[in-house]
Amino acid sequence: MLKSKKPPLISILVNCYNGEEFLHYAIKSIVEQTYKNWEIIFFDNNSSDNSLKIIKKFQNKKIKIFRNKTKNIFSLYKARNLALEKAKGDFIAFLDADDTWNKNKLSSQVNTLKKNPTVSIFYSNFHILFQKSQKRVLRFKKKLPSGFIIKNLLKDYCIGINTLLIKKKIFKNYKFNAKYNIIGDFDLLIKLSLKFKIIANQKSLANYRIHESNFSKNTKMYIEELEK
Repeated sequence: MLKSKKPPLISILVNCYNGEEFLHYAIKSIVEQTYKNWEIIFFDNNSSDNSLKIIKKFQNKKIKIFRNKTKNIFSLYKARNLALEKAKGDFIAFLDADDTWNKNKLSSQVNTLKKNPTVSIFYSNFHILFQKSQKRVLRFKKKLPSGFIIKNLLKDYCIGINTLLIKKKIFKNYKFNAKYNIIGDFDLLIKLSLKFKIIANQKSLANYRIHESNFSKNTKMYIEELEK
């Protein structure tokens, strides 16, 4: 069991760059979580759309808003590292501005944590939502691996960043590689899987949205970054 009776504070990092189209749904899926001890670290990376107006409309004291104050646009993973520096929680979770969580995402993972108090990293299955067709498909049909899963990840990478729950103390020694925009989570989790046990929840707890503005761009950048 957890040493403290008080439920752990979870810092949810929402990194945003021009995310106005789906941002409301992402934040709404956090606010409606059955687990209530959380904070949102919203880091805006010089958006030129209405993202800031949308997040401010929630008027929730648990939403902490930070901005890139330079004239440049940071890489996604530099922005994630900057958001991490603002987090006060015992655990870190991630939700991108165009994705959503199931309402029991955090409560389900905290229950798993209670049964595995020495484990520092948790993830789950997720659904892919195709925006154009509105088709929703379970990403992994087979059982997801748990334990020291480096070989599994190298063979078939199965961790969606929006499903992660990670003890914050891990980030004292590990950070995202700021030169990446797409594969920074893959890069970090491969390194962490060499050192830490990782526990999977077989249920889908999140939804990853595929839409026109992220598909072609992300596919091209993914290939380029892997080549490097």
